[in-house]
Amino acid sequence: MLKFNIQKKMDGKLGRVGTLETPHGIIETPAFVTVGTKATVKALTPEQVKDLGAQVVLANTYHLYLQPGDEILKKAGGLHKFMNWSGPTMTDSGGFQAFSLGAAFGDNVSKIASGESVVSHCGSENGGTDSSCALAKIDEDGVVFRSHIDGSEHRFTPEKSIQIQHNIGADMIFAFDECTSPQASYEYQKEAMGRTHRWAKRSLDEHKKLNTDRKISLLGIVQGGRFEDLRKESAKVISEMDFDGFGIGGSFSKEDMYTAVGWVNEILPEDKPRHLLGIGEPADLFGGIENGIDLFDCVAPTRMGRNGTLHTSGGKINILNAKFKDDFSPIEEGCGCYACQNYTKAYIAHLFRAKEMQAGTLASIHNLYFIINLVKKIRQSILNENFEEFKAEFLERYYGNSL
Repeated sequence: MLKFNIQKKMDGKLGRVGTLETPHGIIETPAFVTVGTKATVKALTPEQVKDLGAQVVLANTYHLYLQPGDEILKKAGGLHKFMNWSGPTMTDSGGFQAFSLGAAFGDNVSKIASGESVVSHCGSENGGTDSSCALAKIDEDGVVFRSHIDGSEHRFTPEKSIQIQHNIGADMIFAFDECTSPQASYEYQKEAMGRTHRWAKRSLDEHKKLNTDRKISLLGIVQGGRFEDLRKESAKVISEMDFDGFGIGGSFSKEDMYTAVGWVNEILPEDKPRHLLGIGEPADLFGGIENGIDLFDCVAPTRMGRNGTLHTSGGKINILNAKFKDDFSPIEEGCGCYACQNYTKAYIAHLFRAKEMQAGTLASIHNLYFIINLVKKIRQSILNENFEEFKAEFLERYYGNSL
């Protein structure tokens, strides 16, 4: 079970510094959670992930269910042994991918925007039609979806999601929720939120049946879109259930870090951890933390890195720009990551142009190090009581006048 201790609170804000004790180690919060979708952080070994400062890794229930299968992970002794990661782990519920990949594969949409109970896409990636039809069908019991790998049909229910996650065996898992589009109407957001609440209760009941050794902790998810009354209602309903912590779902803009997140965290119990799903932009990390978020996860640092976009204290750079061809300085002067300590921009630019695999490795190491250590610095600024000064200085340097 989780043990969450708050060490220091921010004056006049919801932000806090704490420690989160799991069966596989203590997480110093706030913390950035590294995403290892398929039981691997793309292009990196577990040793590299640990060396760059990562405390916790999140794997993806949907992807591991489809490949290699959750029963394989159970036979292997669980996620930690399977991927050789000894630290804390998390899994999401699989809901987002069941809706987005199952419903919209090839459409380049991230969430279901329709208020209909059936959302389908028939066609190929280039906009033509073919014989395959990706389909997600939502009903009160769960969702039927087609695999993005082979088109086979599958069904997730709250109980099934919890069973899969227990087989995977992470320290922290999430209740099954309905993921809606941020553009969905108020009426549909309300309908989906109600379904999410009922699924939360079913997830919790199934978890309690399976969690006989009490080693796995379950987090409930708050939904409600960008509507204040729905977010507050969802926070109240979910907080009254016996969850070990809470996740806040949905797509957010920068303004929402200071509104929707605040609405929710003013209601959620103070003595349990709060996780914001899918957030990794530097400005959003500051907004989330000062409004009471303890954990974040996002694929952005590694995805950006593999495509040649790198974080620096002066903002993002594209390593493929011509000016870096003969730039023999590190990505960031003074950066302690392995890439900056050993390689130059010119070399990394060469790797990308040559399409060498090591390009993605070095870029991912740097970006993860940058974001993980930014959150650690924010944590320290709260302890030092100079959060506002650190925030203003960082944002001015990183974004200039673009915010």
